[in-house]
Amino acid sequence: MTEVNSPPRLGGWTRFVTARPRLSLLVALVLTALAVVAGSGVADRLGSGGWEDPTAQSTYATKALEREFPASQPNLLLLVDSGSASVDDPAVAAEADRLTARLASEKGVIGIGSYWRTRSPGLRAKDGHEALIAAHLTGDEKATNDTLDRIAPVLRGTHGPVHVKVGGIVAVRHEMQTIIKEDLARAEMIALPVTLLLLVMVFGSAIAALLPLGIGIVAILGTNAVLRGLTEFTDVSVFAMNLTTALGLGLAIDYALFIVRRFREELSTGAEPLTAIATTLRTAGRTVLFSALTVAVSLAAMLVFPMYFLRSFAYAGIAVVLLAAAAALILLPAALLLLGHRVNSLDLRRLFRRGRPAQAPASGEGTAWARLANLVMRRAPLFALATAAVLVLLGLPFLGVKFGTADDRQLPSGAESHVVQQHIRGGFPGNPGGGLEVLAEGSATPAQYTAYKAEIARLPEVAGVDGPLVKGDSAYFTVLPKGEAVDSAAQRLVGELRSADAPFTTKVTGTAAVLVDSKHAIATRLPWAAALIVIVTLLLVFLLTGSALIPIQAVLLNALSLTAMFGAVVWVFQDGHLSGLLGFTSPGSIETTLPVLMFCVAFGLSMDYGVFLLSRIKEEYDRTGDHDEAVRHGLQRTGGLITAAAVILAVVMVAIGTSRVTNTKMLGLGIALAVLMDAMIVRSLLVPAVMKLTGTATWWAPAPLRRFHDRFGVSEGGENPPGGAGPHRSAAPPRSATSHDVPADENGDGSPNESGGVRTIR
Repeated sequence: MTEVNSPPRLGGWTRFVTARPRLSLLVALVLTALAVVAGSGVADRLGSGGWEDPTAQSTYATKALEREFPASQPNLLLLVDSGSASVDDPAVAAEADRLTARLASEKGVIGIGSYWRTRSPGLRAKDGHEALIAAHLTGDEKATNDTLDRIAPVLRGTHGPVHVKVGGIVAVRHEMQTIIKEDLARAEMIALPVTLLLLVMVFGSAIAALLPLGIGIVAILGTNAVLRGLTEFTDVSVFAMNLTTALGLGLAIDYALFIVRRFREELSTGAEPLTAIATTLRTAGRTVLFSALTVAVSLAAMLVFPMYFLRSFAYAGIAVVLLAAAAALILLPAALLLLGHRVNSLDLRRLFRRGRPAQAPASGEGTAWARLANLVMRRAPLFALATAAVLVLLGLPFLGVKFGTADDRQLPSGAESHVVQQHIRGGFPGNPGGGLEVLAEGSATPAQYTAYKAEIARLPEVAGVDGPLVKGDSAYFTVLPKGEAVDSAAQRLVGELRSADAPFTTKVTGTAAVLVDSKHAIATRLPWAAALIVIVTLLLVFLLTGSALIPIQAVLLNALSLTAMFGAVVWVFQDGHLSGLLGFTSPGSIETTLPVLMFCVAFGLSMDYGVFLLSRIKEEYDRTGDHDEAVRHGLQRTGGLITAAAVILAVVMVAIGTSRVTNTKMLGLGIALAVLMDAMIVRSLLVPAVMKLTGTATWWAPAPLRRFHDRFGVSEGGENPPGGAGPHRSAAPPRSATSHDVPADENGDGSPNESGGVRTIR
């Protein structure tokens, strides 16, 4: 008997990536080296703010006050501790005056004030042993950081009878940048070796395991260069670097897992390397491209929002997704072609076989997933209701979410700027940091200022009003609320101040005002972002499946898979449960932009796994016309792949979650939970149960949409095999007993046989 192999079907893309594989890898190596150079020092150019709406009234007022009344917007605070002596002690006062004069002599420092000069009771601690020196550092974030780097070492520490600690917004942001940079390096040191170990466990071959890791590193380095370029044109948040690392490793490994497994499967059937590459790109390659588009669309939705914190994640996320896909579809095929059968070299798992011969892959391997699918479909109503109920229950804590702004409590408890703010928050009178500033613009008489001050003092939420301080045609008042800085009463007070009658133009800023404006910016743009994600996702999934129902199922089940993440975020990070174990200080609220960010990232990653599963189910249904069998085979052949990919991505996200900055910790641990819930609960239980309940109606589409899909739709397996069944075709006829199909799981790892092709032995 002679085996007859069909000649490889080399499409244009296959010819492109395999024409000069050595040259492709050499060019990639050169470009990666250039990316290392271009991206070096990117962390020093990134900002740590970006939570406010740049077009908001509070942002305008803050900038105007910084320009006209810099003392009203101090961003540097020196906490002067007099020890056992009183801050009014002559020796302490003399040293404080010397420090104040030293600070005033520094370039880039204006608006200086202190307790010893103003005698303001708000600048003196209630116990009389601490007091504040306040100042405003001018310039953008980089300029203020440079100034702080120059003056902080001189100011902090012991000076005669006093000890000085440095705090304020500038110090908080600077310390946050430094900690994030250090934590990111540590996360990479954790994630890379653990990821490599998991890949070895998945592939067995050390050579095969190194390929996805290499693709991930290329994606990360390339994105750092992109971020460095973006800093020349726009503000970019330092937090985006964490997303770059996590998504770069996670998605590149996902895509490479899918492609390498498909390539090894083709080799195991006797195909030559070039033929295997052609089939891999025609099948798994299409799925990777489709998956990258769905993830990129979810991240692109953050461009709708004006905050550069969110927009930065869109820039970084889209760049790393496209680079990961490009590396997987260009560099990886070239490397696989050069390696050929050597991709299976260095099988490290044989070290644990204790001398036993390696067993040939068994066709029954992966039957655990088939048994699970059969069990779920036999009890579909029970599994559908139970899993949906559990997910909804886990998400209930999110109903009690309280939104706030990011502050020093993002930092670890030992961070100097956090210590300063905690001392001010707990030991100074009034409501430090909770005041609202009202900027008045336009000419006015002293009587008009007095009348306006009396009017706002009568508001029920107002504890007191200071001012006005007048400069030309501008003035400002400081309004102290009765409650907490950003509670519901303070937010109501912002609205009352903005609606109060005045003979001049007024604009309100302050912590509560920034929060109100941020919530408004998100609320007004959230429907547009959601619509973008939903509409494009529906279209992409329809193009993949040709079904009118599956895209709706995909969107709803994806959203349901995120409930546990949102519930955990509130229960842990807002309410403070496990704060001691995880090492953070709960501020009692969730920063306004974080849920939006986490939704976009987690929804995109869920769609990533959804595309892997649905493409396999669709291919099997097209081949056989048997709906239940398609669902069973889809889960059998991708269940292990999706679970392995999810575990690896979760490891990367947990490594990011070891950060000492609370927002980064929340992002990493929350998305890790969402990924695991999606892969292990939604894809394994809920999707097959729902698809069993909907039956063959799952594949229905009205005639106009069918014609649209026939013309523009794509599928992983390429053209349907002759006689193949599809949603609008009859089932495939029984195959001849004289032909021998590739075993359903011949590669022995439960990975999909996406092509559905038949190899005949003559």
